Amino acid sequence: MTISNMNMFVIDRELLIRLGFFLGIFMVMSAWEVIVPRRRLTQKKAVRWLNNLLLTGINSALLLVIFPMTAVGIAQSAHNYGWGIFNLAGFGAWTAGLFSIILLDLAIYSQHRYFHRFPLFWSIHKMHHTDLDIDVTTGARFHPIEIIISMGIKIAVVVALGAPAWSVAVFEVLLNGTSMFNHSNVFLQAELDRILRLITVTPDMHRVHHSIIGREINSNFGFNFPWWDRLFGTYRDQPEEGHTAMTIGIAEYQDPKWLTLGWMMAVPFSRTEISKKQ
Repeated sequence: MTISNMNMFVIDRELLIRLGFFLGIFMVMSAWEVIVPRRRLTQKKAVRWLNNLLLTGINSALLLVIFPMTAVGIAQSAHNYGWGIFNLAGFGAWTAGLFSIILLDLAIYSQHRYFHRFPLFWSIHKMHHTDLDIDVTTGARFHPIEIIISMGIKIAVVVALGAPAWSVAVFEVLLNGTSMFNHSNVFLQAELDRILRLITVTPDMHRVHHSIIGREINSNFGFNFPWWDRLFGTYRDQPEEGHTAMTIGIAEYQDPKWLTLGWMMAVPFSRTEISKKQ
């Protein structure tokens, strides 16, 4: 299959491809969490799952309405018009695609750090951290405002790079899949976790980021690749209190009411701030 044919294949079947991978990975991680859980859940699973999945559905519908053309379709349009660094520089499709996947991941890492650093963005992003347990559904628990901003940033990066359509599709599947994986409540042997951290963000690595402790919540920002945290000094190996004893969430949002859809939507407009606990 030529690159041109591959691009058209993913454009024509993008929604089916992404939905197929989402459902497949979701089912695998859900079963894994039941068979070999890492932590005992503190909240009612039915309440969390219902509200987290409802939010996922709302976000998906909003993106379809607000962005009639997906990032993959926009990537193909950028290619057709010769927009972006890789198109202007004449990079080969495979080289441009591989670099695009890596640089898109760096962009997501950078966005994540800035969403923690600046109060306006943190007020939106902190809803993701108000989950009182962390499992596969937490990986899609983002406020609609954040989802819209994130898509705008992603599209801007895709156009600026001139990323090939196939690579954007691969990145979208990777981002979605690794988000479910690294938020999942699954047990991995320490040695396997250490090896996997060389190539991807593991559940134990990312769980540190959901700690109630300030210096831990401001670490381990990566989603796909684990390299950026080490490179930019934001890597933290383990939580101080251990994975089974650590408290998940934000100190001011420990009330279970913040697990329900209405209160989740209200988080950016609440006046409570991130815990000062260091």
